[in-house]
Amino acid sequence: MKRTLAPLGLATLTTVTALSSTVLSSTTAMAALPADRVFYGEHIITMDPDRPSAQAVAIRDDKIVYVGERSAVGEYVGDETAVVELGERALIPGLIDSHGHITMQARLIDYVNASSPPVGPVENIQDIQQLLRERLATNPPASGQWLLAYGYDDSLLAENRHPTRADLDKVSADVPIFMMHVSGHLGTANSAALEAAGVDENTPDPEGGVFRRIAGTNIPNGVVEESATHALMMSQYLASSGDTEKFKAQMKKAIDYFASFGITTIQDGAANMGDVAVLREMAASGDIKADIVMVPVARDLDFAEVARLRAEGYQNGVRIGGVKFVLDGSPQGRTAWTTEPYEENPEGVEGPYTAYPTVKPVDFKAQADELLHLGVPIYMHGNGDAAIDLAMDAVDAAFDGETLPDHRSVIIHAQVMRPDQVDRAKALAMVPSFYSAHSFFWGDWHRQSFGDERAFHISPAASALKKGVHFTIHNDTPVVPPDMMRLMWIAVNRETRHGVTLGADERLSPYDALYAMTQAGAYQYFEEDTKGSLTVGKQADLVILGEDPLQADPATIKDIPVLETIAHGKTIYQNSAGR
Repeated sequence: MKRTLAPLGLATLTTVTALSSTVLSSTTAMAALPADRVFYGEHIITMDPDRPSAQAVAIRDDKIVYVGERSAVGEYVGDETAVVELGERALIPGLIDSHGHITMQARLIDYVNASSPPVGPVENIQDIQQLLRERLATNPPASGQWLLAYGYDDSLLAENRHPTRADLDKVSADVPIFMMHVSGHLGTANSAALEAAGVDENTPDPEGGVFRRIAGTNIPNGVVEESATHALMMSQYLASSGDTEKFKAQMKKAIDYFASFGITTIQDGAANMGDVAVLREMAASGDIKADIVMVPVARDLDFAEVARLRAEGYQNGVRIGGVKFVLDGSPQGRTAWTTEPYEENPEGVEGPYTAYPTVKPVDFKAQADELLHLGVPIYMHGNGDAAIDLAMDAVDAAFDGETLPDHRSVIIHAQVMRPDQVDRAKALAMVPSFYSAHSFFWGDWHRQSFGDERAFHISPAASALKKGVHFTIHNDTPVVPPDMMRLMWIAVNRETRHGVTLGADERLSPYDALYAMTQAGAYQYFEEDTKGSLTVGKQADLVILGEDPLQADPATIKDIPVLETIAHGKTIYQNSAGR
């Protein structure tokens, strides 16, 4: 489907646009030299609406120099050119991670994986306790350090509840233990961790967060929500630890992990400036093999400095893409802020419940206005429709009385998005990045939380497509792995764990799902002139798949293997089956 992309409009992008023009105008000169690699095949999916298919693609250095018929590519084949016959394999553009957290994924390498299938082994609280005991026995934390785990999911545990301090105290009464919920918005701690953090029955709930209590008392039961999780527990462990060399090694592994799923542009969607500095240092040393877009959290930022850094563009593969705000919580954690009450409340909550914002709306709107007028895109985490209203109100207020610029403000997740909000996203030129992976992972849970009318329109990608809204889809790694073919399968089928089609009218075609992970991702980042399609002059980011996803049975798309990932013209991942 041909789509017209809006022209670039932010003043800070003039450098990028000028660079793109230089690249495209040099194509003729490049054609006089042989290519590094030429790909032949009948399953080349360009995602370029002006040339949707091709029989040959040639790359030289970090650019695509030819896309077209096999019969006309001969001048690009020299003595040193590597020729790849694809056969039944498919060639697609490099996949773009529109929202994820690579630095968090890097640090979780050392944590206990308490996830449920298909991501981890946990089925009940006893399984969690056993995993924690095994880690204490084989690799205990140093004195004064905490035992950390991630990924537990109360919606999938046999007990259908969060583990509490009492459950974790059975593992250890002395070693502080903290577990991050699969959403990243909640967690649970044992008594030693609560004591170490100074949390007791006299500790009030922080603004935008909750310490859950033992029924009938003020004693914390160990479960924490939102700001109670991040401000008092996890932030100090997910921030730069001071061991820079260890973090760099973890980052290299994380980049390899993302590359194994065909991703050539990765996001760090809740960055801190310390990590930005370390990644820029790695990039200067040539250690960043794929592009990384850093989106630092608004808290304590110098907005003018962020605008300056963003204007620099990529520095050896690392750039600032915008600034992040978290407006509400998580639907799987039942902290997404909604206008209509939940059908089923969190544990211990009675009466009509709509959750809550995690920001002060007045302060957020003021910061959003400042950033937008500095030309810096804002990325606003908004799951519930009340949070989405707030995101849209901020953009509306910022440009009130002005000609709407090409700002591309992103609503991250946009799950409980109402039909009128889809229309408003179009009117305000906002980009919803839908958390389409939720349909499979938590679709059954959403039916309980919101009822079918809302649940069947979670992440309304097809509605956005019909109304001409630019949108992307994402995994939000490490909440779920960065498996892009599974994400495509979910967006196409919207099948829950229990086999329910979660709103057939919101399913995407395979082409539109792939578009959302390529061209649309490039558009979200203001990079559509250099990425997102196999087009002459664009960056040589390509992926070889084991099968053509547009011709495969839609039910099997998730099983299509990534055989090779090429970023900037160089192979950064290769499956042995793809050699």
